[in-house]
Amino acid sequence: MAVENRDYYKEGERGFKTPDEARAIWRKARMSASKVRLVVDLIRGKHIEEALAILANCPRKAAKLVEKVLKSAIANAEQKGLDVDSLVVKKAYVDEGPTMKRVKPRAMGRANMIRRRTCHITVVVGTKESK
Repeated sequence: MAVENRDYYKEGERGFKTPDEARAIWRKARMSASKVRLVVDLIRGKHIEEALAILANCPRKAAKLVEKVLKSAIANAEQKGLDVDSLVVKKAYVDEGPTMKRVKPRAMGRANMIRRRTCHITVVVGTKESK
């Protein structure tokens, strides 16, 4: 039991996880990290209603992915008993996931590599008073 939650309270570049915040992670999302980062930068630090409005009106495909992760983080916060009306997007970041490599045959016996990139989308919501 302790092994699965080993790094839950470990300090790292992303910081400690506190009881007044909730997070949601989408692992191996089928889109490159650079495309999703453009959308994630729009909502970081915003109130959740404002962030949902931004994502609903954003024309990018990545906005739908980030919106699903944000709604999941809000549901996780509600499950933890946090006040949903006072939630803010505290952290939102995108890490690169595994790259699926495929080969595309070309003329004269050559082959080109196709890289299908994935990413891990993480959204942390919490109350405004907490750091």
